[in-house]
Amino acid sequence: MSKDDEDKKDTNGNIKLATKPKTKTPPLYRVLMMNDDYTPMEFVIEVLEKFFQKNREEATQIMLHVHQRGVGVCGIYAYDLAETKAMQVMNYARKYEHPLQVQLEKE
Repeated sequence: MSKDDEDKKDTNGNIKLATKPKTKTPPLYRVLMMNDDYTPMEFVIEVLEKFFQKNREEATQIMLHVHQRGVGVCGIYAYDLAETKAMQVMNYARKYEHPLQVQLEKE
């Protein structure tokens, strides 16, 4: 028996089976935008284009959804990316003195 064959056996002489590492898909989070009566619609569209890579039409549809229903989904991401985008949006809104709010929700 070769050295390689011996390495493939456990202490009882049973053959070890190759195991694949189990990878788990990270949970996803929705970035939700909340409606307010003060943030201009054009600013919301700009945010959606700049931070969520939406084209003008998609951004306008999301903005109208938020305006009419009070909340809308900007995107769905892994937690770290969702949190980063939410913080970027909040910082950008504060820079221009808008009360725009975004939240994360586990999918």
